[in-house]
Amino acid sequence: MGVAIRAINLTKYYGDLLAVDHVNFEVKEGEIFGFLGPNGAGKTTTVRMLTGISRPTEGTAEIMGFDIQRQSVKAKELIGMVTDISNVYTELSAWDNLIFMGRLYDIPKPKREKKAERLLRLFNLYDRRNEKVEG
Repeated sequence: MGVAIRAINLTKYYGDLLAVDHVNFEVKEGEIFGFLGPNGAGKTTTVRMLTGISRPTEGTAEIMGFDIQRQSVKAKELIGMVTDISNVYTELSAWDNLIFMGRLYDIPKPKREKKAERLLRLFNLYDRRNEKVEG
């Protein structure tokens, strides 16, 4: 199996504060990976860099071989994040939520729509795609 995620000297500064200090790791395809640490250790900041929400100050990462900085659109198409807090907008339909999230990641419209349809079908929600979601 190939490498799904590779972090290479990922580093993040906020001003003079070092939030992530040259993190290196690999996650192989199909591998279950736990990213654990105490509060303030940089877990969330690292995940934000991996998902393209925040740019590293130094270093980089690859998602399925795509560099998160040089090939960010392709990398963002291949990674997602689930948090303990719901990120759905209850005033939007299931379809509109997925399309909106795809736009945040700069995924081209045809790919957003294709992926939204695939996900809704995967979870047997396609017939309910126009209904508003509940948190």
